[in-house]
Amino acid sequence: MPEAENRPPRVLGFRDLVLFYLVTGVSLRWIATAAAAGPSSLVVWILAWATFFVPLALCVLELSSRHPDEGGLYAWSKRAFGDFSGFMAAWTYWTSNLPYFPAVLYFAASNALFIGGDRWQRLADNRLYFILFALAGLALPTVLNVIGLNLGKWLNNAGAVGMWLPVLMVIVIGVVAWAHFGSATRFTASSLVPSFRLKDVIFWSTIWYAFGGCEAASFMGEEIHDARRTIPRALIVGGICITLVYMLGTFFVLLAVPSRQVNDLQGLIQAIGASAQRLGLLPLVPIAAFLITLSNVGASGAFLAATARLPFVAGIDRYLPPAFARLHPKWRTPYVAIWAQSLCGMIFVFLGQAGSSVREAYDVLVSMGVIAYFIPYLFVFASMIKLQREPAGPGVIRVPGGKPAAVTLACVGFATTSGAILLACVPGPDATHRTLAVVKVLSLTAALLGAGVLVYVRNSRRSKVTSTS
Repeated sequence: MPEAENRPPRVLGFRDLVLFYLVTGVSLRWIATAAAAGPSSLVVWILAWATFFVPLALCVLELSSRHPDEGGLYAWSKRAFGDFSGFMAAWTYWTSNLPYFPAVLYFAASNALFIGGDRWQRLADNRLYFILFALAGLALPTVLNVIGLNLGKWLNNAGAVGMWLPVLMVIVIGVVAWAHFGSATRFTASSLVPSFRLKDVIFWSTIWYAFGGCEAASFMGEEIHDARRTIPRALIVGGICITLVYMLGTFFVLLAVPSRQVNDLQGLIQAIGASAQRLGLLPLVPIAAFLITLSNVGASGAFLAATARLPFVAGIDRYLPPAFARLHPKWRTPYVAIWAQSLCGMIFVFLGQAGSSVREAYDVLVSMGVIAYFIPYLFVFASMIKLQREPAGPGVIRVPGGKPAAVTLACVGFATTSGAILLACVPGPDATHRTLAVVKVLSLTAALLGAGVLVYVRNSRRSKVTSTS
């Protein structure tokens, strides 16, 4: 745990944390991805919720109440398996957000084009537009979070509101459009059965990925009022809301638009636009587009704030240069860690575009993010099993059923996570350069992991020299 002079102020309460879980746990782009797969995606949402979200949420509940330290999964993995495992869990989680930032901001940029109507749509395949939008979308939350979470949290909270309102829009106008024109998608018993062919199963990894994020608030344990009590309560409320948003959002998109016409980058706004046009409500489209854009910029800011705490605590432990452990002299924020995260994310804005169209760059960034993002979950589930050997102290929230249930849930989560990683390595059926896509995903992922090992080895040696001198 950071020393007293390195502790940032506690500025996050229950409401802030619930909104944080919403803006990090829900991404409107996955509603579009699911709707593009048709009615069977509703069943896949249920499978993902049961085999990944529930095990993850319950593991986070218990682990965060056992060890509500700054750093979250870094602290849990370190306690369970030692320094190297803790560092690699944090490193892979941190680096997974490097492709995440441009991917989520590409989605925001694509939806922002609907604010200007047909005049702006000519930018839909313009690489420069997407690059500049992503760079600006990273710069804004970076500045706000350097000033402090008491300011940066308002972008997060605005992003949560911007996420909910478009979903409510698509629900309301979807119901009205269905009452007037019927469903755009035919729902039958056979259409709800998922296909298990590889080309149809590939997208499952992104559905599992969509339920990630409930561990993120634990990275900021030192900045949360009464973290041991607040995190579990906020996680329960946020988890219920997250599941409802995904299920209802996908269903009502399918009511409004045939699944074959849904675009991964613009699916939700497509549904709102199609229904609004038939109902004579086109002025709603720019408003919805702005809110969707705001929600995704808010999500990038929330993850930037949370994951920057990982290199911060690693800097305190001297596995990264000591500069990462510095707090801003005025705002008491880990400004070096925040700026480093932001600048690395900006580099990936350019890497994702190398030799790709906008759509292919987006797909590569998503696959990279899924693989790197899921590796730390392997550490979380394994830590849950290992730390069952420790006695549970007062205030610890146990998984219902005790140790046997906890181990079973962790094993289910571990198996699901492993399967999602394998699926993320397979390029989608629409990829025009399949070999290039695989090479980019695997080589960049391997480079991220290799860099982590080198950083750990180099700085652990320096740490040992410093501690013995």
